[in-house]
Amino acid sequence: MTRRRWIADRWDETTAVLTGAQAAHLGRVLRAQPGVEADVVAGGRVFHAVVETVAPEEICFRLGEEAEAAPALPVTLVMSIYKFDRMEWAIEKATEMGVATIAPVIAQRTEKHLAQAAAKRVERWRRIAHEAAQQSRRSDVPEIVDPVSLATYVKAAHEGLRLVLAEQERQHSLRRAVEAALESAGGELPRLELAIGPEGGWSPSEEALFAEQRWKAVTLGPRILRAETAAMTALAVAAAWME
Repeated sequence: MTRRRWIADRWDETTAVLTGAQAAHLGRVLRAQPGVEADVVAGGRVFHAVVETVAPEEICFRLGEEAEAAPALPVTLVMSIYKFDRMEWAIEKATEMGVATIAPVIAQRTEKHLAQAAAKRVERWRRIAHEAAQQSRRSDVPEIVDPVSLATYVKAAHEGLRLVLAEQERQHSLRRAVEAALESAGGELPRLELAIGPEGGWSPSEEALFAEQRWKAVTLGPRILRAETAAMTALAVAAAWME
């Protein structure tokens, strides 16, 4: 029987604690009692654990043997902000697929009201990622950074291979770029950043900015994809070669 997995809010070497909504769900809805077994993620590590104490707002586990944990893909998904319902779906699915970081950016074609509301949505996006990580039995939660303008993000210092999906690009595929990066990295996984444009695509000035900052333009093929579809397809391609 598969153990439930929880992501600890606090922990030390021998114990882990759930608080807030997680504790309420486990205690009041699932009616956990001392002695119940579960897997608990603490500090990026997974442990077999046993419920030790149950209180209304706090549940404490005694940590046991450490279990094997799959690392996140060393991939940052740079997503132009688009309609929030679609973006939330993409954040959930990107988490399930193992992305390490999600960076929301405001592009020139991001709708103005979405750009203005983005900062207030970050905590909700982080909760979605947390829940998706727990549901998909990840050993970590992807970082979701605060939204910034595309220009601010692109001009900042970055490590690894920076790739931007561009509609006009036809020669260089994402698959070949990832394959080449793996060959160059030898036995290690390279760090990748994948930038996905908004509905309507990147503006000409944004395409010039990417080129100026040495981001490599790549294609997923001739089909025009919605932003959330492009994000999941790009992650699937990267994961197929990196895992």
